[in-house]
Amino acid sequence: MNPTTGTTRTTCARQATHQAHPAQATHPAHPAQATDQARSAQAAHPAHPAQATNPARSAPATNQTRLAPATNQAQSVPAPHPTHPARPRSATRPRQASEATTARRQLNLATRHQLTTTAGIPPGTITSRTRPDGPWQRLLPRVYLLQTGPPDQRQRALAAVLYAAEPGSDPLSGDTAALTGGAALALLGIREAPYTPADVLIRAPRKLAGSPEVRPFPTTRWPRTNTVSGIPSTRPVRAAADFAARTDEPADRIRSILAQVVQSGWCHPQDLHAELRSARLLTRPAIRAAAAELLAGVRSVAEAQARDTLSATDLPTPLWNARLHTPDGTFLASPDAYWPDEGVALEIDSAEYHYTRDSWHATLHRRLRLESHGILVVSATPSMIRDTPAEVVAALRTLLTLTTTRPTPPTALARGHQQLALFRPDS
Repeated sequence: MNPTTGTTRTTCARQATHQAHPAQATHPAHPAQATDQARSAQAAHPAHPAQATNPARSAPATNQTRLAPATNQAQSVPAPHPTHPARPRSATRPRQASEATTARRQLNLATRHQLTTTAGIPPGTITSRTRPDGPWQRLLPRVYLLQTGPPDQRQRALAAVLYAAEPGSDPLSGDTAALTGGAALALLGIREAPYTPADVLIRAPRKLAGSPEVRPFPTTRWPRTNTVSGIPSTRPVRAAADFAARTDEPADRIRSILAQVVQSGWCHPQDLHAELRSARLLTRPAIRAAAAELLAGVRSVAEAQARDTLSATDLPTPLWNARLHTPDGTFLASPDAYWPDEGVALEIDSAEYHYTRDSWHATLHRRLRLESHGILVVSATPSMIRDTPAEVVAALRTLLTLTTTRPTPPTALARGHQQLALFRPDS
């Protein structure tokens, strides 16, 4: 075959190709571009089902796909960003649900172990969220508040328990950490009981570093615990003893707080005395004096001061906080001090409890009930007991002397304070 004939055949073949694919003949495409054009054409004009099954029409598309190398096909698919790995949504939703469940159970608090292990949150995410402008706050080492607002006293108390609890345990069970001392008493509404530093019991011999907000308290006498406002706590009698053991408050403050625990009905004075004895705290003079006053029926610092004042005189010893009843058994009143043989009562009325109109009326009605049954009443304020005790003693002496010649004795029946029914929780 001569060169001329070969050239002519090649030209004819090229012309036939131009007639079949005029666009490709005019603009010859790169193999990768041909692949992109084919994909764009398929996306813009989806093939009819009948056309897709026609082998004659599907052949050109197949030939064009074969022209593209494998490396170009891989480059045409966008790769995920290296710093943000793609993950399925199904893995994110359980993580968010676990985080929400933990926050709901724990007053919007969580430990680092719970966030990383249970919720699956990366440590870097925790660090970024606890920055000064982040949505979380770091209250204590490894304890985070999952909100932007300041924590309240309950959250601070629970944060102390979360900090002290063992990482692998349930911090709300009270098995490895429990709030005690002044913080536990403050949750019960005991006035003057300090929230901080929060004393938290842990099982000895485990040791844990303390902080200005938390004081871990290792103990071998692990108590029964209960839940107060969602926080694992010891029972009030143990919390009062632990407060007395670890506080550096003045003697009057200790006396007042212990008296409030009994007065509020959280424990019986005999139970508190037994707990203080078990903790070997009765060797301290201030605690021993406070315990003795509670056994005698004293329920406040003002009553304790009045008891000290009367003990230094020759007046008869009264009953403290005795419950008075009428002959038919109806409750009458419970005066602060009462002399049953003479029918004289001492009422210490502080402005804190009697300054409102209703409280003042209740005080007057109680005094009328006592006087209607032949009981003479001496009223005084805590400041009078403290500043002018001689005047109070003189008034009591006069009434105690007058009752010896009184023709009508009182009709009230006194029952000692040891019969006072107090609320003692079982848990």
